Amino acid sequence: MSKKPFLFKQFKVQQDQCAMKIGTDAVLLGAWASLEKHPFSILDIGSGTGVLALMLAQRSAAEIIDALEIDDKTYEQCVDNFEQSHWGDRLFCYHASLEEFVDEIEDQYDLIVCNPPFYSEDYKTNNISRDLARFQEALPFDHLVQSVSKLLSDTGVFTVVIPYKEEARFIALASEVNLFLNRSLHVKGSPTSEVKRCLLEFSFRESDIKNETLIIENQRHDYTEDYINLTKDFYLKM
Repeated sequence: MSKKPFLFKQFKVQQDQCAMKIGTDAVLLGAWASLEKHPFSILDIGSGTGVLALMLAQRSAAEIIDALEIDDKTYEQCVDNFEQSHWGDRLFCYHASLEEFVDEIEDQYDLIVCNPPFYSEDYKTNNISRDLARFQEALPFDHLVQSVSKLLSDTGVFTVVIPYKEEARFIALASEVNLFLNRSLHVKGSPTSEVKRCLLEFSFRESDIKNETLIIENQRHDYTEDYINLTKDFYLKM
């Protein structure tokens, strides 16, 4: 397994102890999450390497950026990545489950982000850490939205990336706890490929929904202008 860190323009991320490595989903979410309301406090649920929290530290002036990670080794690496960054004084990782966190924390957050487990298939691997990171059973969507509804401030924003096939169900679950869709981004790998991922933004305020589509590549390794503009502050070669 590679020991080399993943290098971004303003920080680096060690990930050899993390089950789920840095991927396009996390980078898109960290770049797309709205900071228009200038959040004072941010929470990253299921932080993994800490890349989302680090991206939001780079992008914002938020004074409190908390992360939550349940896996032992991943938590330790997330803490180390925070300490090695320029923003260590604003970043803090809790070692707990979301259920424990909701029960113990009275604070609310102005922005909550989450790149949750995706796979709902029945099979498991022999790697417990990878299963925790990859499978919905570790963080069911209904549990996620219920927890967010308790942790989000009245004027706060919740942003998540999920498989496109789960979009309608996730929006319905969120509406049950009065979280309403305000903005969406459908992600396609190429102009001819199907939508595989969607980024969704929710709040307690109903509004006209702003729907957009992002195409990553015109063709192999030929990135679209929209994708470059979204990620250029982070990727070294953009």
